[in-house]
Amino acid sequence: MVLGTGSHVGKSLMTTALCRIFAQHGYRVAPFKSQNMSLNSAATIEGLEIGRAQALQAEAAGVAASVHMNPILIKPSGDHSSQVVVRGKIWGRVTAADYHRRRIEELLPVVRESYDSLASEYQVIILEGAGSPAEINLKQHDIANMRMAEMAEASCLLVGDIDRGGVFASLLGTLELLEPDERQRVRGFAINKFRGDANLLEPGIRMMEERVQKPCVGVVPHLSSLMLEEEDSLGLPATTQTQWTPAQASNSSTDRALRVAVIALPSFSNFTDFDSLRAEPSVSLLFCRTAEAITQADVVILPGSKQTVDDLLWMKRSGLEIAIKQYAQTGLVAGICGGMQMLGKTISDPTGMERDGSVAGLGLLPIHTIMQTEKVTRNAKGQLAAAVLFGQSVANSGVSGYEIHIGHTEYEAGAKHFSTLSSETDPSGISRDGCICADTRVFGTYLHGIFDEDSFRHQFLGAARGFHKLSSPRKMNLWKQLREDSLNRLAREVESSLDMKTVFDWVGLPYKVPLEDTYPQLRSAGVGR
Repeated sequence: MVLGTGSHVGKSLMTTALCRIFAQHGYRVAPFKSQNMSLNSAATIEGLEIGRAQALQAEAAGVAASVHMNPILIKPSGDHSSQVVVRGKIWGRVTAADYHRRRIEELLPVVRESYDSLASEYQVIILEGAGSPAEINLKQHDIANMRMAEMAEASCLLVGDIDRGGVFASLLGTLELLEPDERQRVRGFAINKFRGDANLLEPGIRMMEERVQKPCVGVVPHLSSLMLEEEDSLGLPATTQTQWTPAQASNSSTDRALRVAVIALPSFSNFTDFDSLRAEPSVSLLFCRTAEAITQADVVILPGSKQTVDDLLWMKRSGLEIAIKQYAQTGLVAGICGGMQMLGKTISDPTGMERDGSVAGLGLLPIHTIMQTEKVTRNAKGQLAAAVLFGQSVANSGVSGYEIHIGHTEYEAGAKHFSTLSSETDPSGISRDGCICADTRVFGTYLHGIFDEDSFRHQFLGAARGFHKLSSPRKMNLWKQLREDSLNRLAREVESSLDMKTVFDWVGLPYKVPLEDTYPQLRSAGVGR
């Protein structure tokens, strides 16, 4: 089990790396996180919802994502309440106090059943903790850390983030706050995201090992430019650009980057939808909350939202609604899932799934959305319905992604849908998706992950650049290959940094050091002790 001294110390990517390493050594391995709090989710092949981090970890392990890998997903819907998804389906909405005091014990058997189901199918399970195992105010009902470790009889690796500072205090404090039997289950610690001179770190590691009587199994370097989801998050990446510089905004060269503005909604969900766009060398993408950024953009995108109506009302209050509607008179606008619903004429919520009543949308697409009690969750693929996008001719492009939404969209007479889809589990069931306006400058789709499809992303960028009379990109990425390369790079770096023989010993499996010609980085970087 990978534990952390706190949130965002690198537990998710460490788990991802270990899944890939064990898979590369020929073992059937699966990830498991009993309880995950995240607005980033993914759809399994069965059409069920799990945390996006566990979907990435399954990808690293080379296995299909299963709802058992993340039986409880908590999706915050405000400061005091959350939607709880159990085994991929909406279970209810609860307050934090009610969940911790009563609901956790009710759901513990579900967690146990899911873990046992995975354990019966795989040789190795890599568990991921949540936050810190030493939250002493919550430990009594914590089913994501030490209680889960005991249930699985797991050896634990404690990870600290040196990039944040105070890593030794964080490691020591975490261990000191654990009960003696819990502390014994932690077999060693690792330091993550290291930069600088390792010789300066060495004395601290030795003092720490003597103090806690546990080994440091390695120091993992800070890895930049990984094309992977960093961690589950309720917000945007801390390094995200939020405003174009004057030089970027005024650049009139036909070779300049395409400026893409994604509205940073308060309840922004699945911001990983835009990772593939951000990685394109011909794109300058920012997450914005200002009218000025909208006016400077070449394309404005409204993303998914956990609280669609609340976020729409926020845009009305902040003046962004007016700015987007003015921009749409001559510019290019796209909406993903909740963003598409906002682009329509009305959103109504008769059963109070998000908020009672009805609210007017931006009116840029001739559609109406009605919130429903049942959530649509499925992987889907299909084709664009039209051969024109942003006024530019496009080939008959395939699209793919996943749907996670509770809204049902109805079309006005004459409205054109954006694409035609079929479910991966039911190719015979054809459905229409999204909407595109008559002049093709505004479109919406329910498909999360649509930009991860190379063919569509390339045509989207080509059409947007063509509309603005910009030159064609000199280079465009192959996203799936970049992700695979990143997974392999992550695994190589972690394997070269940790004492993997010790880690494999904890699991009870033999470890064979990779050959020089398989991982040439290992010898040059230095294998962990």
